[in-house]
Amino acid sequence: MRTLIDTNVVLRLLDPDHALHMLVANATTTLQNRGATLYVCAQVIIEYWAVATRPRSANGIGMSVTETSANVDVILRSFVLLQEPHDVALAWRKLAESHGVSGKQVHDSRLVTVMLAHGVDHILTLNVADFMRYTEVTAVHPSEV
Repeated sequence: MRTLIDTNVVLRLLDPDHALHMLVANATTTLQNRGATLYVCAQVIIEYWAVATRPRSANGIGMSVTETSANVDVILRSFVLLQEPHDVALAWRKLAESHGVSGKQVHDSRLVTVMLAHGVDHILTLNVADFMRYTEVTAVHPSEV
């Protein structure tokens, strides 16, 4: 199984004090033990950086740039980085139009665009409902692994 790891899973995975840390850690380990290839893409890394460096008062983690950069190194060692397709903007627009995507949903549709470009058919996410409109991929909650 080829599985993209959503930003919300990465955030919990790298925060051992978070209540969902063990759930996501067990899910990723189980998937890897089953032979799944786990991926991230540039958007996941960028979103991770944004949340990690944002102050806690603004719903972030409040990490320094140095700490965040070290965690990005962990992400890149742990998962395969999908390259951005050269036509990501055009492919994304087509997907967004065909699924009626608007507002903040554009971020999820962009993940799906990158997944489809690389033949990745599953996404491990804490927000399964956000991906239900995309019949091209299967969203899996860590508790379902």
